[in-house]
Amino acid sequence: MKEFKPKLFSVMKNYSGSQLVKDIVAGIIVAIIALPLSIALAIASGVGPEAGIYTAIVAGFIVSFLGGSRVQIAGPTAAFATIVAGIVMKDGTEGLIIATIMAGIILIIMGFCRFGSLLKYIPDPITTGFTAGIAVTLFIGQIKDFTGISYMNGEKPIETSEKIMALINNAVTINWQAVMIGAIALAILIVWPMIFKKIPGSFVAVIVTAAIVEIFHLDVNTIGKSFQDIQAGLPPISINLSMFSFEAVKGQLSNAVTIAFLAGVESLLSAVVADSMIGSKHRPNMELVAQGVGNIASACLGGIPATGAIARTAANIKNGGRTPIAGMVHSVTLLIVVVFLMPYAKLIPMPCIAAILFQVAYNMSGWRRFVKLIKSSPKSDITVLVITFALTVIFDLVVAIEVGVLLAAVLFMHRMSEVTQVEGWKDFDPENDPDSMDLRVLPEHTIVYEISGPMFFASAGKILQISPKEDTKALVLRMRSVSTIDATAMRNLELLYDDCKARGVQLIMSHVNEQPMKVICKAGFDKKLGSDNFCAHIDDALARAQAIVKG
Repeated sequence: MKEFKPKLFSVMKNYSGSQLVKDIVAGIIVAIIALPLSIALAIASGVGPEAGIYTAIVAGFIVSFLGGSRVQIAGPTAAFATIVAGIVMKDGTEGLIIATIMAGIILIIMGFCRFGSLLKYIPDPITTGFTAGIAVTLFIGQIKDFTGISYMNGEKPIETSEKIMALINNAVTINWQAVMIGAIALAILIVWPMIFKKIPGSFVAVIVTAAIVEIFHLDVNTIGKSFQDIQAGLPPISINLSMFSFEAVKGQLSNAVTIAFLAGVESLLSAVVADSMIGSKHRPNMELVAQGVGNIASACLGGIPATGAIARTAANIKNGGRTPIAGMVHSVTLLIVVVFLMPYAKLIPMPCIAAILFQVAYNMSGWRRFVKLIKSSPKSDITVLVITFALTVIFDLVVAIEVGVLLAAVLFMHRMSEVTQVEGWKDFDPENDPDSMDLRVLPEHTIVYEISGPMFFASAGKILQISPKEDTKALVLRMRSVSTIDATAMRNLELLYDDCKARGVQLIMSHVNEQPMKVICKAGFDKKLGSDNFCAHIDDALARAQAIVKG
């Protein structure tokens, strides 16, 4: 079956030498980006720095080899950091290994059960809310290392509120030399990409700050001081069957479900973003299977949970990577580093790692999207967004997602009960329908799509299936039967508009009802599209299209 065929085996049919060179270059550049990030994310997860690189090597290679995307780069990501840190703190590395392997099995089952298309049932406010919440949690977790604060009473805080209290109680131990190194790293991360785009700022920050600490013998905590037994060499086998008792498996079930859910959502979101950048289409079910196998292998070989990394995938694309070979080269490059250069990682200052994670938290927060949803969405979507965000920060991701999905479902049903009407049947004759398309002749280079029914998160994906032809100059959306839209549908309308604009196609909307128009105006989409392109009747819309075609 084609949907379970890895993309690697499809793209190799027409593979060329020139593309091989591009893939190798892209893979090496992505490895340079992934090196400091993998170390930083492993430390934030409460494990040794080498575990992050093992994850990028093992899971990165397997996901590229078996995955359903041409360009996906897999590895440790910020979304897992707080979850993994909590598991390690409570149940140790054995608990993490069990949870990750179970999550991998769940992902494989999800793939073979064709759950890849179910991403559309997760509302945009939920994904935005928990992503922003994870970013805040990650940021707070790095303040200790950035400031060099020492916990005088030996605290080991797990929850975000506990970390905040520990920071306040130990604020007098701030190490200003550490703050200086962190500030230098942060400045490099911000300024460097404005000057040089090819060499990652995180790589430069690591080298510069390590050199400053070493040359001036500063009293700053480094990876070597924090992790005395840092390992080099090939990824070790870290699993034995004695771990898997019934009680251990039962105790990690909820953690496994969380890891599987997050890995599935993030990998498929990353694949969707990658598709839009290269004009391709991934195989979601095969991607889930590959993520499952990659996570099982990562746990068995000293790694932590992995998923598709949007930033590294985008960097792969921008540097010419177009096949899974680039992701495999990225993993091989990191393998060479961990075998021969790992001892030098001991020199990296912890405030620099914290600065890198500050930037990661900022980039993943999606605060602009968060603010836009607050300003432009219906009250029910805003409620889901804020509650999901708050629960992620105060409690954990499991609670946030469970409550968020349940709340979204309840509020949606309430919304539908208000706008849905039941009317008696009557005979229908197209010739007697004054609005029938059968009585109209479409202008040349014009296509019309009629949308019927409420546009909400479960059906909004159909909007993105609308694809103008090469000779299309005007696209009319007939919305007389659309009673309501939500934030996810509004976002997809904006994506459709952007796609039309890029193709030189004018989008025209006909007969927009009251509730959809309120959402459109609140989002500012009416100004973007222009009042001339909102028509009260299909005849007006076709006349507008004809005027555009004639130019």
